[in-house]
Amino acid sequence: MFPVRRGRLAVATAAAALLALTACSSSGTTASPSGGESAAAPSGPITVLTNRTDLVDSTFKDYKKTFEAKYPGVTVTFEAITDYEGEVKTRMNTKDYGDVLGIPSSVAAADLKDFFEPLGKVDELSKKYRFVNEQAVDGTSYGLATFGNANGMVYNKKVFAAAGITALPKSTDEFITDLQAIKTKTSAVPLYSNYKDGWPLTWPQNLLGAFTGDKDAFVKMSKTDAPWAAGQEKYISDSLLYDVAAKGLIEADPTTTNWENSKNLIATGKIGVMVLGSWAVPQMQDAAKKAGGDPADIGFMPVPVQVDGAFQSPIAGDFKLGININSTHKAAARAWIDWFIADSGFSNFSGGLPTVKDQPAPANLKDFAATGVKYIEMTPSAKLSDIDKAAEIGLGQPDYYRQLIDSARGASGQTKQQIFDGLNSKWAAARAKIG
Repeated sequence: MFPVRRGRLAVATAAAALLALTACSSSGTTASPSGGESAAAPSGPITVLTNRTDLVDSTFKDYKKTFEAKYPGVTVTFEAITDYEGEVKTRMNTKDYGDVLGIPSSVAAADLKDFFEPLGKVDELSKKYRFVNEQAVDGTSYGLATFGNANGMVYNKKVFAAAGITALPKSTDEFITDLQAIKTKTSAVPLYSNYKDGWPLTWPQNLLGAFTGDKDAFVKMSKTDAPWAAGQEKYISDSLLYDVAAKGLIEADPTTTNWENSKNLIATGKIGVMVLGSWAVPQMQDAAKKAGGDPADIGFMPVPVQVDGAFQSPIAGDFKLGININSTHKAAARAWIDWFIADSGFSNFSGGLPTVKDQPAPANLKDFAATGVKYIEMTPSAKLSDIDKAAEIGLGQPDYYRQLIDSARGASGQTKQQIFDGLNSKWAAARAKIG
């Protein structure tokens, strides 16, 4: 219902710019975890901001009908916004930014209390929900995730079979060997980078934690002067991208890639693998169906590394729902959030992990779970974002990942080591500046 973070996770990228906003704080009653400001039933009109223009006249109509039947005193209006991040950021200079909204990724943690109603203490909310610490300050959460994303790799099972791959790779060496088999035995692109669109190319940052099983990988990255030194997890993750490109296992001309078309390409067996979050699986399966193929051909596999005999998948919440601190109907707004997250079925519709801990994963993740993969709820790091911003690197931006690919395919004068040395130098200087 709210903006999907496509190929990136909020805690993984941690590189969005801070909002240049004037805080519009207001006193107002805290919306209680039970969904009400008092014993009175939620009531009044609420406006829910969303960028899902494709769902407002279909799925959302059903949600509205069901919710209003449960809470007859509440009327829900959806406001669809195409340029969600840009427009909402601007509107937050006023008090008019809906009653419920997906918190823009550019809102700094320190600003949350000025714009959003506290939803409860992290310790209490975490008994029921995942990801409650991702929009939290000083032990108080200001946003609950619409659903969660698992990180892994979308792949075409028929392409794997045609290449003679009978088991999922358990190491990066096995993975590269499998990609080479796809290149040799099929006409498919082994791994599609989506270099031109850029945002899907930031997956090395999203995969931190998968190589070590360490939920504090982002925190640890913020505590070292040289994340791109040999042996560091960031070095390992970025090197995987470089090595795949260096062996010619991506597109022949990555500058001509196209995200929308890539869905059809993997659906029809012209691509072997794309590194994306679990949110992408339903989209690729839908593309297969539209192309007259079998959605079951699309699979989702863990990162090809095992820690203590088990695959690891970093997980994080997608957009977090927050309540405008200026809302005059906070009880109704909270009732919507609680219902939407727990009862609407949107996480299953989106193919994501449910935010509610005791709810089952969607059908498209059953094979993924059957591998014995362990989900790692990553610890966010505000310091990581601060360092990245000061270093002007852009962990969640495509620029330096493109540099790695250009270096690997001989399209630049830089070596991988030169790129990594430069990144380490910028990182160390930024850490020293921030303190």
